[in-house]
Amino acid sequence: MPEPRTATASAASSAAGHEPATDPGPGPQIPGSSRGFGRPYEGFAPAGTVLHRTTPGRAGLDPRPLDAFARQLAEWTDPARGGGYLFPGATALLAHEGAVVARLARGDALRYGPDGRELPPAERVPARTDTVYDLASLSKLFTSLVAARQIDAGRLRLDTPAARYLPGFAAAGKGRITIRQLLTHTSGLPADPRPPLWQIPGGRGARARAVLRTAPLNAPGTHYRYSDLNMLSMQLVLEKVTGKRLDRLVREGITEPLGMTDTAYNPPRSWLPRIAATSNQRLPDRGGPLRGSVHDANAWAMGGVAGHAGVFSTVDDLALLAQALLNGGAYRGHRVLSRHAVTLLERDYNRRFPRHDHGLGFELNQPWYMGGLTSPRTLGHTGFTGTSLVIDPASRSFAILLTNRVHPDDTTPSTNPARVAAATALARSIPARPPGGGRSWYADPGGEAAGTLTTPAVHADGPLTVSYDALVDSGAEGGLVLERSTDGGDTWHAVAGTESSGHGGRAWQHVRVPLDAGPSRAGLRLRWRFTAAGPWEGRGADVAGVRVTDATRVLLESDCPHAPLTAHGWRPLARPWLLAPDAGRTSDAVRCGAAHAAP
Repeated sequence: MPEPRTATASAASSAAGHEPATDPGPGPQIPGSSRGFGRPYEGFAPAGTVLHRTTPGRAGLDPRPLDAFARQLAEWTDPARGGGYLFPGATALLAHEGAVVARLARGDALRYGPDGRELPPAERVPARTDTVYDLASLSKLFTSLVAARQIDAGRLRLDTPAARYLPGFAAAGKGRITIRQLLTHTSGLPADPRPPLWQIPGGRGARARAVLRTAPLNAPGTHYRYSDLNMLSMQLVLEKVTGKRLDRLVREGITEPLGMTDTAYNPPRSWLPRIAATSNQRLPDRGGPLRGSVHDANAWAMGGVAGHAGVFSTVDDLALLAQALLNGGAYRGHRVLSRHAVTLLERDYNRRFPRHDHGLGFELNQPWYMGGLTSPRTLGHTGFTGTSLVIDPASRSFAILLTNRVHPDDTTPSTNPARVAAATALARSIPARPPGGGRSWYADPGGEAAGTLTTPAVHADGPLTVSYDALVDSGAEGGLVLERSTDGGDTWHAVAGTESSGHGGRAWQHVRVPLDAGPSRAGLRLRWRFTAAGPWEGRGADVAGVRVTDATRVLLESDCPHAPLTAHGWRPLARPWLLAPDAGRTSDAVRCGAAHAAP
């Protein structure tokens, strides 16, 4: 079942379920060595990178956003919150540069009975960090990975028509649809089988033939339409080319090599105590609540093994997959994809269709669920049951959220706020190291709608120069601007050329603007105003290295103690690298104690 979206565009134990996000663990909090949010990586992580559990402090991250997300996750599973309730249970895992810094479970894997009513507390099953969830459309990623493996092996070519490999696919005018178009949802096929596959008698074979008989709605390559039929078709191509069923291809090529022992189609009954429940099915009537039987009815009609749905997994197993992709296709010495094949997953093939960026099977650059980790290179997917995976190569981070939002039915609210919050909490925890290595101020959009950072008054008779460094990641409707006031702060005016907004830039900007203080007794005050607006907030904004000079003097420098800044909705950041002075950098005491002559 496709995730609700704009689908078409032209051209451990149960106690583990209550782990804090920042379990202090043994020993002192030793600062880590995170590269920082404003210095993106270009290539893959070292192939030998192995996941390990640690605290945010040991990983060099700020624990506060992660703790806030842990509290939010608990609130979203509480029906007493009314409109704030999103799902009965959830498990999340956040990791950065190989360090698992949050592994959380909240709420219940089973909360409702067959009649849709809440079970007595003693009969409920708490969500755990090893709870197995129905991944829904995250299953499409496994189909895509198998396809990438066949491309690696030379059995498939991206721009070859699928009918070349599966002649029956040519029926109903589909002869020109290519492998690439199936994997990027540009084939022109409808979103879903009509009639639904579960209404077609005759078993899996008859339903596969129904997929092959489907006619496209548009010419291939002319429209983007998110479609389960694309991945059902891809499944049939892969099974024809290899002579193996999709579940076997996934097991032999992906999950077994990576050690994903809790990932499977049609999970065995021995897993039942750990499986999160989904809905009570009425069409078709399958009883319920479902546990271990795929929620998607078309996937159920295909025997639980389908190209678009059917995989069950845990956050720990998906973390192995995510790290393997960050490593360039390998984990613990087991290579499942070539480095080239991984680049195919994260290359945008849909530039003709703005806002529908897509690699092979993986979505790219989607702020509506990638939040503060959004960038043109960020890849991931969502699932109808309330699942999401976000992988950010630029920071070598990933965020996994698995929920059972369809328990006991499909009428619960969208999971998107939680998806965004998971990714954004991780993004906000990653330090943004200023270019000069000095102090920085951070605007947290999770606080006030608009935050300000204001300087004391500066008195000068002639022209001034203001310079600073800024790192901005905001929604399209928000952003950062420098404003000026010469009447003691009664009125403020934007300084031209200082506006900055948008997702995914990941680069510090050095801003330098001339100003005229004018003949004002009140002097010149400056402030940076950051506004969080729009449906998807970004990571926020950082400002550092503020300097105000006239022709001969440094009038204000933010790193100096005599230049206090007044903050509303901003906070100063004391990052780990400040504990050891940067080589070659003049100390604050020397610089600020000087005569303040401008260089």
